[in-house]
Amino acid sequence: MMHTPSPKPISRRGFITAGTSAALLTTLAACGGGNTTATVQDTQAAKGLDIQGDHLTYDPNTLVNNGDPITIEWWLWDGDEKFKAFADAYSKIHPNVEIKIVNQAWDDYWTKLPLALQGDNGPALFNIHNSYHENVLPYCEAYDMDLDSLSQDFVGVDGHVIDDSVYYIDYGLMTGLIFYNKAMWETAGLTDEDIPTTWDEFREIAKKLTVRDGNSFQQAGFDFNDSLYLMLLGKHYQSGYNLFDASGTSVQVDNEVMKSDFQYFKDLYDVDQVGSPDFGPNAQEAFGQGLSAMHYSWGHLYGTMANDYPEIEFGTFQFPVNNADETPYAYDRYNGESTPGINKNASDGAREVAQDFLKFFLTSNDLLVDLCLNYSLFPSSVALADNTEIKQHPVTSALGSIDRYVWPGPMPATVEDNMKIAVSDVLYNGVGIPEALTTAKAAIDADIAKTDFSSVEGLYAHADELVG
Repeated sequence: MMHTPSPKPISRRGFITAGTSAALLTTLAACGGGNTTATVQDTQAAKGLDIQGDHLTYDPNTLVNNGDPITIEWWLWDGDEKFKAFADAYSKIHPNVEIKIVNQAWDDYWTKLPLALQGDNGPALFNIHNSYHENVLPYCEAYDMDLDSLSQDFVGVDGHVIDDSVYYIDYGLMTGLIFYNKAMWETAGLTDEDIPTTWDEFREIAKKLTVRDGNSFQQAGFDFNDSLYLMLLGKHYQSGYNLFDASGTSVQVDNEVMKSDFQYFKDLYDVDQVGSPDFGPNAQEAFGQGLSAMHYSWGHLYGTMANDYPEIEFGTFQFPVNNADETPYAYDRYNGESTPGINKNASDGAREVAQDFLKFFLTSNDLLVDLCLNYSLFPSSVALADNTEIKQHPVTSALGSIDRYVWPGPMPATVEDNMKIAVSDVLYNGVGIPEALTTAKAAIDADIAKTDFSSVEGLYAHADELVG
């Protein structure tokens, strides 16, 4: 999947390319470790503070940059307040360090950032979205951390290891679930006992939630018009099939499992008539406007609903499964929200501060909880798995066992882009499911062949249960 202003989560929009402007050049000139507007000298290494962390630890009782004043920049595209809390807490410990938060609009970020990182004055810290992995990795410095300790404290570290180093990991995990309108649920005579756990049960509930006036919809029981591609890229795991084949570079979107999954959802419209391609084409917006009773989305919808549609009372439940009596290979896939990158071209002092800050970032549990709750993420920190606030959050509490979700790796955007096209062709252009999926596979495989991407599904905790 995809940050927009809080409390909205990450925005999963593509980037637009743009030329360098005079304003950009001015910005770049003000960036990096050479800018030392901080004036406070730190002379007290022994601060009497507790060491943070479990296996990966952070000792705040040290001098950074020899205690000399230094200012660095941290670029991001959203979440100024939540990320600034880390910077402020760090500067409180190390008053000689000032970390300036610079917010760049998402549409500009992926053009400006690579340009800034090529020179000597780029930001020492910068937020990463793994869909742009190949754009920024050449400018990243490896984390100076013990990998064994990091792996013991955080989920999914192995999937980020490149030549025995990591350049970023996940601080939180996001995946999909079903959002439902509580008022519509109650009107249909449904209670918490009716929450469906299987796809057969889901189908019947969707029928009960559908309201029609003759041939016209008053209320869709389930609207998937802009989320079906997401479900198709995750549901196949429940049948024991990875998204990529054994080579890790070829997608399996045209196999019989994917075709069957696609047909199931199409039948919800064509046979059961719980929705329509023409009713609420923007399914997320339709759910927010009270036009549909259920909608599949990743956890970021929680923030969107709270911000844009506060009048809608909604609930959540886990992605249904094929058989309630069997634990699936996986419920769905997930994607991680990435920790900041360190600019390898920054000055020595700036990189020292950045490396030290990342250890502080990863061991600041209270701040990590606040950050994850802000974006409806399940923390990747093992120490936070049983955190009370996380367990009570409507999104994270509905996910079940987080080790039953698969991360395929930093997938190139072509995967989702071409699955969107396949869904659109089937729903709106009369293309058959097999043809649409075969076309999508050919386009995706051709694009992936131009990259260094290889799936990390083989590192999944339950990979030994794979069927195909």
